[in-house]
Amino acid sequence: MIADVIKPGLDVLFCGINPGLVSEATGHHFARPGNRFWPVLHLSGFTPRQFAPSEQEKLLELGLGITNVVARPSARADELTIDEMREGGALLAEKVRRYSPKVLAVLGVTVYRAAFERKKAQVGPQEDTVGGVRVWVLPNPSGLNAHYQLPALAEEFGRLKSSV
Repeated sequence: MIADVIKPGLDVLFCGINPGLVSEATGHHFARPGNRFWPVLHLSGFTPRQFAPSEQEKLLELGLGITNVVARPSARADELTIDEMREGGALLAEKVRRYSPKVLAVLGVTVYRAAFERKKAQVGPQEDTVGGVRVWVLPNPSGLNAHYQLPALAEEFGRLKSSV
């Protein structure tokens, strides 16, 4: 299991779907070379430069953190079951209550819809909260997400950045 990058009172807690196999092997979130999380954090203004996955703890100094909906690693997110996502959503709500970030940023509209039974959710700010915290759904930065190229990802992440 990969450890969360978290502390109380963060500005944004980014929440991935689940760790990939490379992340599990390295102990670093979003470690697969094709993942665009680290480049998009920089391009959207969250980080002053592009961090490497091995620098993930530096996010805490910037008021940012990382967790996942489901702890179990897999090669692809579509290997997860709906029950795993719902259970992960319940655990995430408890974690968010405990750590009280200003915003929970869920990386993937499909996992948000499944984990929290919000079938009509779209990318962007949500009306509902999770664990009493406002939610912003962002596109999944995985290289497997062909719907969003890097400029569009940076624009969506930038919308969140300008709101916190």
